[in-house]
Amino acid sequence: MHIKKRAVAAASAAAAMAMALSACGGLSTSSTGSGGSGDSGASVGSGGPWPTVKVGGVGVQADIPDISKFCGTKPIKVGYADGNNNNTWRKATIALFKAQAAKCSNITQVVVTDAQNNTQKAISDINSMVAQGVNVIVTFGDAGQALLPTVQKATAAGVAVVPIVSGIGGTPGKDYVDFVSENVETYGKNLADWTAKAMHGKGNLVMLGGVAGSAYSQTVYDGVKKAVAEHPGVHLLNADGYVATDWDVSKTQQVVAGLITKYGKIDGIVSDFGGGSVGGIRAFIAANKPLPVWSANDSNEFASLWYQYHKRYPSYQIATESSRNWVVEAALNKGLAAYNGITDTEPSTYNLEIIEDSTNPKMMPKYDKSLPADAILSSGLTTEQIKALYK
Repeated sequence: MHIKKRAVAAASAAAAMAMALSACGGLSTSSTGSGGSGDSGASVGSGGPWPTVKVGGVGVQADIPDISKFCGTKPIKVGYADGNNNNTWRKATIALFKAQAAKCSNITQVVVTDAQNNTQKAISDINSMVAQGVNVIVTFGDAGQALLPTVQKATAAGVAVVPIVSGIGGTPGKDYVDFVSENVETYGKNLADWTAKAMHGKGNLVMLGGVAGSAYSQTVYDGVKKAVAEHPGVHLLNADGYVATDWDVSKTQQVVAGLITKYGKIDGIVSDFGGGSVGGIRAFIAANKPLPVWSANDSNEFASLWYQYHKRYPSYQIATESSRNWVVEAALNKGLAAYNGITDTEPSTYNLEIIEDSTNPKMMPKYDKSLPADAILSSGLTTEQIKALYK
């Protein structure tokens, strides 16, 4: 779904969110440059290797143009280098990348790799794409800054590389085309603000993140801490950092079961992965404990579980922000624009807002019974594409 509200963006927000890394696993920070939507201070025509692409703008999903503007006419090979294709978010993002590429008749090949959370394989995958003559590479760089030298070499070879969500360090517009992500700290603060209010400003709160050492989850956690500081009655149980779940449903269930045993009473949870949160919800149900207020990014089953259990547990309310798989659309646009020498001024950083809120009759959780439990309705895929992905 497209969020139609105008983004309020400032240069300081873009700089702060330059630390955005990965909603499903990132290990390093990266600058997104400066400037808000329409800020002419960003780097179109800056003299870098890809001068036609603006770096550092801030906006919303509705600001992403149609890919047809950037296809060009010459034959192009594109690649998606994934750091670890281990969950439904990753699979939906790859499906969306392929669907977008299919809209350009001159794209002759789409190469997809999975580094399986192995840094050396991630490096090898990108090198292999360059050797195969891939012209545009979008990468979810879980390996973080370890990928930067490889990406710099690809850029020097004329390949347009665009990291998404998980930053790899370096300088966008110089070492690669641009870095595309959501405004991560604001994402965490928005969810935590909502959660604290739904907790009536008091009680015990936990934040669930991804893999240990993820700078993405740490940035979400920083946003959560800012929100908690504004609600003195809310106690953040994991005061020394987010709780690692590896963005895995089974591990999340195990981890949350341990938290229930350790703390006893948990009134609210903020998670940076709604698809994994369902494991935590099952842990509460298995322990016969009241379900807490819970916020995350959207997932079909996350919504359906609220409809299943909220009457039994009146304290159980949920809210979500978009899972934002659609940032891959902006990344592919930028890569194609760079390679084709076409001007592209769309944003680098995307502001998210609450899209589901069980306490608001106008924003009730959305569940599609015709789709699989782990489908992501806000992914940017059509219903038919989602069905085909999970067939």
